Amino acid sequence: MGLKGKYTAHIAVVASAVAIGLASWGAAALTDTEAEAQAAGKRQEQRVPGEDAKGPAQVPPVKVPQSIAHGAEAGGRSVNITIDDGPDPRWTPKVLDILKENDVKAVFCMVGPRAKEFPELVKRVVAEGHRLCDHTVSHDTTMDKKPVGYQKQQILDAKRMIEDAAGGAKVEYYRAPGGAFTPNSRRIAAEAGMRPLGWNVDTKDFELPGTNAIVNTVKQELPNGPTILFHDGGGDRSQTVAALKQVLPWLKEQGHPTSFPVRTTP
Repeated sequence: MGLKGKYTAHIAVVASAVAIGLASWGAAALTDTEAEAQAAGKRQEQRVPGEDAKGPAQVPPVKVPQSIAHGAEAGGRSVNITIDDGPDPRWTPKVLDILKENDVKAVFCMVGPRAKEFPELVKRVVAEGHRLCDHTVSHDTTMDKKPVGYQKQQILDAKRMIEDAAGGAKVEYYRAPGGAFTPNSRRIAAEAGMRPLGWNVDTKDFELPGTNAIVNTVKQELPNGPTILFHDGGGDRSQTVAALKQVLPWLKEQGHPTSFPVRTTP
């Protein structure tokens, strides 16, 4: 074989070796790709149920007891101011002004259609740091004698109306009109994230007994417990407004800071 033939044969051998090497590399690369795909598939299979591409499943809402709350979150000598039957375009702003002047936060128990009618007042209540409470659609004080379906409609429809008016703030409590709670209404409220809310001191301000009578009722009945009931709707609330101007400073003088009612503790 001449020099030219030897050179040609050598080139052929080298080319063959390179081809074999490239084929081996391609096979290895393909194997690596397949392995990566298999691993990704396993990771997908092992994903925690409820997870999606955006992250882990949402944490479930905090459960609240079905029992009727009376205590104060802050404990001690704290009291809870609760305001029922609004919002009212005449009286709710006056009540809010007095609360702000005394640096007091309260719970507003609202009637659903009233909240729907006056959403700007609901939003102001929320913006000033107060909490919302469901006081049903119709303020039916005989709810405890009505079917469960009726109770559910009254409670959940009002909750939706109030939250829509509030622009997203949640209703945290449920107060039955006239205290007409039932085991079913308490369950319905609690399952919707609303703690049933009672009271210890009923000022009877809706009976228009006079400003002094309202103030004296608070002073005399406060030993019964921390949750005090007033009204900003349902009629003339000038006596309530006048009484709050006296009661709130007196509570502070007596060493009773204001709090919110308990939600998650018994």
